[in-house]
Amino acid sequence: MNITNIVTCFLTHGGRYLILKRSDRVKSMKSMWAGISGIIEGDEDPLYRAKQEIFEEAGVTADRIMLLKKADEIRVESQYSNHEWLIHPFLFSLDMPAITLNWENQDYAWITPADLARYQTVPSLDRVLASLL
Repeated sequence: MNITNIVTCFLTHGGRYLILKRSDRVKSMKSMWAGISGIIEGDEDPLYRAKQEIFEEAGVTADRIMLLKKADEIRVESQYSNHEWLIHPFLFSLDMPAITLNWENQDYAWITPADLARYQTVPSLDRVLASLL
């Protein structure tokens, strides 16, 4: 079984959580809603990768966020044969809800956890968010 380690981050502000709609230009899960995510490279620290992805995908610098929680890793079967994702979940508070999307995402929404069911999300996003609440 091949395993790919990824971070999935949620930003929270005012009791709402940020989700992003993946663009049509990304390799997989196009137009699906997700947290801020990225592949952990080599022996890279997951917290470091989380902060890098938050900056790259939402334009938010490390001085604007505060780590609230890191949950246990979650295994998710991937769309590829003999492969699974090992997700490292993180929750950060954000000082103000202003973000700037890069090319990887085409839209964003600030939602409550109950709202998530109304969105077409990447697999197990509800489990990842629930692990952080």
